[in-house]
Amino acid sequence: MWHGRFTQNTAKTVQDFTQSLDIDWRMAEADIEGSLAHVKMLGKTGILSQEESAKIEEGLMKVLDEIKSGKFKPSESLEDVHMNIEARLTEIEPLGAKLHTARSRNDQVATTTRLYLRKRLKALRENFRDLLNVIVSNAERHVDIIIPGYTHLQQAQPVSMGHYWLSWFEAFHRDVERLDFALDALNECPLGAGALAGSTLPIDRFMTSEALGFKRPTGNSLDTVANRDYMTDYHYFASVFMIHISRLCTDLINWNTQEFGFVVLPDEFCTGSSMMPQKKNPDVLELARGKAGQVIGHLVDLMITLKGLPMTYNRDLQEDKRGLWESLDTVEAVVKIIAELLSKVEIDEKLALSGLEKGYSLATDIAEYLVMKSVPFREAHAIVGRLVGWCIAEGLSFSDLTLEQWREHVPQADEDMMKILSARESVKRRNSYGGTGFKQVRQQIEKNTHII
Repeated sequence: MWHGRFTQNTAKTVQDFTQSLDIDWRMAEADIEGSLAHVKMLGKTGILSQEESAKIEEGLMKVLDEIKSGKFKPSESLEDVHMNIEARLTEIEPLGAKLHTARSRNDQVATTTRLYLRKRLKALRENFRDLLNVIVSNAERHVDIIIPGYTHLQQAQPVSMGHYWLSWFEAFHRDVERLDFALDALNECPLGAGALAGSTLPIDRFMTSEALGFKRPTGNSLDTVANRDYMTDYHYFASVFMIHISRLCTDLINWNTQEFGFVVLPDEFCTGSSMMPQKKNPDVLELARGKAGQVIGHLVDLMITLKGLPMTYNRDLQEDKRGLWESLDTVEAVVKIIAELLSKVEIDEKLALSGLEKGYSLATDIAEYLVMKSVPFREAHAIVGRLVGWCIAEGLSFSDLTLEQWREHVPQADEDMMKILSARESVKRRNSYGGTGFKQVRQQIEKNTHII
């Protein structure tokens, strides 16, 4: 089409290699949104006449209707979404050839991408609201259920299952804060930066910025067309979120095994085996965990691309959106399906408690009991440690010991100690702020309900 300084058409192999329609056609409506703001500004500032501006606007709306109806079929020979829309506009309204006045594809691409990404991230944020609501609902359902808490995948101390769910509320809420940061990072308008140096024409960048709902225009035209920080901010959010999802999935996968057994996954989110009739496989959780690597890979992909680029725009940046779309699609799907799955998870408290009864998860409670009897903590730690070693050698658990046996190994032991030797009492007494005590968990639930 517009040849300019070139005397030959672009080779077909080059067109196929450089086209980006498979990446950017999804941004067609956002591209028209940016063009409408741009042409209104051109008319308002007198760069175009009001009549010219109005006719181009009318033409853009016709193109938009064709896109929404599916009538508009883009051509790879026109390279990308931006050139396809401009070509179709000019067919409908020859004045469309003036639309690109005071604009480069560099600032146009940057603006269109931000508009599209902003819309997707706002929708994603609403999906996170659903996920957080499910987490709080689970905490309410399971606040009184006691499970083993683990460090090093070894039984450590009994905790409320509601407390466990709220630990993920904290993690996912931090993810929302990172998502909000990513949204804020893209909230400047690139339109008007041109190819890299701005424009000699009397454009009004503040007008287009306001019209498109941005906080302000970008502050430096060179940085504007080179900047992809807002994308790395999104990818960082997505990567950390998927790390959180992966760890949550691992817990649930482990706790659903026969060896643990106290998490019961909904049948409709599991699959069977083609060979073994007894199997109930946690495929959704495993796939979500597996997709974490893909999302993290997109962050690394973009950072590797950016690290060697000189100022300002380079065609390498055309590839910035491929991983972005794949990551967005993955994160959106994971947020939705994990929220639905978690809402149907059940806990077998009897099985969870049976595991606690066989272990020594109340050892810290005993040590702290001794501290209240004025025994230095290190000494108390050693006393209880020796007791645990003796119990293991004798094949006994704490629940097997009589008061007399306790006193043989812990001279300070008394009747009041026997009253605290239960998992439920242990959880109940851990009433420090943010702890697993039932009272604390209910306070956390109340606080988090208002945060959502």
